[in-house]
Amino acid sequence: MVHVMGRDADVIRELTADHREVEGLFEMIDAVPSHDPERKRLVDALAVELVRLAVAEEECVLPVVRERLPDGPALADKELHDLGNIERILAALEVRDAGADDFDRLVAALEDEVRRHERGDEEGVFVELRRNCSERDLAAMGDEVRRVMRYARSRPHLQTVDTPPEYELLSTESVRFVDGLRALFRRRRSD
Repeated sequence: MVHVMGRDADVIRELTADHREVEGLFEMIDAVPSHDPERKRLVDALAVELVRLAVAEEECVLPVVRERLPDGPALADKELHDLGNIERILAALEVRDAGADDFDRLVAALEDEVRRHERGDEEGVFVELRRNCSERDLAAMGDEVRRVMRYARSRPHLQTVDTPPEYELLSTESVRFVDGLRALFRRRRSD
């Protein structure tokens, strides 16, 4: 589920709409009984959306936060840390089925972490972006977020979470290539 607003949506409207979609997925997950395999399917769909959002934030938003906002470097580092926490929980959920003893606890922890992150974005980062960036810059960032989300990886990659870009083991292009291969093999196995 890749949310794509109109071409004129700025980055704040785009990401806020994505946050509402994520909240809708959590509501759907919460409506399904524990241990039901549908919960796992919904969590997997949520994971795809959350990882794509994280990649878009890391590539398109956080560099601007770091450069233009008051206390930007510290704020960007906190955002990266929060996104890393979300990806760690997603990685733990990826290897569990809905019947696992800790599955529901991990889903609840994920929901808490995501809601806290969204609140920080919407009440802090987005307000500061609106104050410190022109409408034109925000619109260009919105375009870039939509572009990145179309092609972003869709699985957690823990070796790069909280790691400065110069220390990443794989380039974004390499990660996208590997994700594409995984998806291809997964489709072939299910046929």
